[in-house]
Amino acid sequence: MGRWRLLWQRWSCRNPPVRKPHAFHYRHASSFPLPRQPLPLLAETMARYLRSLEPLVSPEELEQTEQLVAEFQAPDGEGDRLQERLQRRAARMENWITDWWVQSAYLESRLPLAVHSSPAVVLPKQDFNDWKGQLRFAAKLIAGMLDFKAKIDYQTLLVEYSRGYPLCMEQYSRLFASCRLPGPKHDSVLLPPPGQRPATYVTVVRNFQFFQLDVYNSDGTPLTIDQIHWQLQQIRAQSWKTDKEPLGVLTSDHRHTWGKAYTTLMRDKLNRESARAIQRSLFTVCLDSPVLKVSDTRAASRLAAQMLHGGGSFSNSGNRWFDKTLQFIIGEDGSFGVLYEQAIAEGPPVATIIDHVLDYCKNPVQVRAPLIPLQSPKKLYFCFTSEIKRDIEHAKQNLDILITDLDINCFTYPGFGKDLLKRHKLSPDSVLQVALQLAYYRAHGELCPTAESASLRRFHRGRTETIRSATSASLAFVKGMDDDSCQDPERLSLLKQAVEVHSTLTEQALNGQGIDRHLLGLKLEAIADGFRVPDLFMDTSYAVSSYWKLFTGQVAARTDCVMCYGPVVPDGYGVCYNPLPSHINFSVTAFNCCQETNAEHLAGCIQQALDDVGALLGNGRDGSQEEQP
Repeated sequence: MGRWRLLWQRWSCRNPPVRKPHAFHYRHASSFPLPRQPLPLLAETMARYLRSLEPLVSPEELEQTEQLVAEFQAPDGEGDRLQERLQRRAARMENWITDWWVQSAYLESRLPLAVHSSPAVVLPKQDFNDWKGQLRFAAKLIAGMLDFKAKIDYQTLLVEYSRGYPLCMEQYSRLFASCRLPGPKHDSVLLPPPGQRPATYVTVVRNFQFFQLDVYNSDGTPLTIDQIHWQLQQIRAQSWKTDKEPLGVLTSDHRHTWGKAYTTLMRDKLNRESARAIQRSLFTVCLDSPVLKVSDTRAASRLAAQMLHGGGSFSNSGNRWFDKTLQFIIGEDGSFGVLYEQAIAEGPPVATIIDHVLDYCKNPVQVRAPLIPLQSPKKLYFCFTSEIKRDIEHAKQNLDILITDLDINCFTYPGFGKDLLKRHKLSPDSVLQVALQLAYYRAHGELCPTAESASLRRFHRGRTETIRSATSASLAFVKGMDDDSCQDPERLSLLKQAVEVHSTLTEQALNGQGIDRHLLGLKLEAIADGFRVPDLFMDTSYAVSSYWKLFTGQVAARTDCVMCYGPVVPDGYGVCYNPLPSHINFSVTAFNCCQETNAEHLAGCIQQALDDVGALLGNGRDGSQEEQP
């Protein structure tokens, strides 16, 4: 089978397929073109916006906002004028909000990518504990990534579907050979030029030293696992621990600071060539040194921290280029994870790639290495001036402060998984979101603005919409759970009502009828055309309701993994979860500088909330106890 695969790859390289328009690069082209993302009606968005405020603001604040909304959507008012402009924008653009969203949410943000922006996926620890196993696994991983890339290049990647709808596949091709570029005021994105062949190499970094590893033979075929393994051994031989400057730490700094340091770095021709090589590589593989062992109870959290930021300037943080879209992290101790930059793509495509690569690593395609001489991996050199060394020292200090401030807690909830929730005909995601409301309420005595990311890939170039999970129905449920006069049958009814409301909000978001992207579009349209920002967006309720103290997300991968990221506000939490058939993986983050938040405490509240929800659902419809898996 491997021989025929090799022959096919060689034939394909000599006879490349005819390229179709970008949106049709994938099999099942009959499902394209995808519909454009709709522009919601102004009246519907305003009504949904007011409902979202009910559990979060005081009656007086809500009344004031109702007056502002009435003025905003009055006939021939500001709302009508901005809505008409958005309609014209939607008519002439492929997607009326995506470019604005990427710019405002990512490229204009000045916070560091480490912790604040780039999520990490913590994958199961691998069965090796030395550098030999590390390099062998890395070779299989690189081969698996090239196998996935071949599906894109040869147009054999199947279109994905969700709830019966085909999804936009554009993000997959953008994941390779792309990178975020720092700027003094805002960032930009580096993508392979249209019509040009992308890079044919990956970046490998070990002991703070970067290497360019060509992964295709001279005849265009990808290197075999044995060839890649041999090349990785050469990289290890050239990268012994020395007093090398951890240059990668620069990319973890505040974007304004890194933008200025980047300008300094790129003045030198050698630095410019080496940096461009990293930025244009297909992806990066980080070969990490082992980290200090901790207690079993903290092992999962320590592993998550290692994937999220590298452990600090004296650990593996210098083994990163945080601007790079895809970075695979493999430790000598078997630790394994992925760090990705979000300006290019969201979590679901990354999760699909991870599933494919892990399947490939379990059953790799064995191909005999051809007798073709290989060029040695190219070490990328940098010239470190005193100014650059000073920038690195400042970046090291800032990163170590950030890492010390991060409070992270990862755990597996074993009580039940998504199978139990599906048996009750309840959306697993909606149940977990309602449980998070209960946990936060018990921890802090109130609900808070909660954001959950929903994919808009049903639409051409769609990215994400926000689901506002704090609702009046969830508030009624959490109050009922802590009301001794409320009995279990009533509590179960309140739970189902809250789940139904969240499921409705989810469907609205998936259909492009959410409120937050529409509100953002209206605000940016006013700014773009030089109008006064409407009072609606200067209102206290608007600021309060979009201050995401609970920033959540589900990455439903087949792999037994969990994603983690930092909070988006200083006094908030980042909570991510992966519901599997019989258990649920969670990560919870907070900042130590805030005395009001504590990741371990909220994690305990989440487990207790799930226990209580499980007890309600464990009582079957006929009153009998249902066995939990």
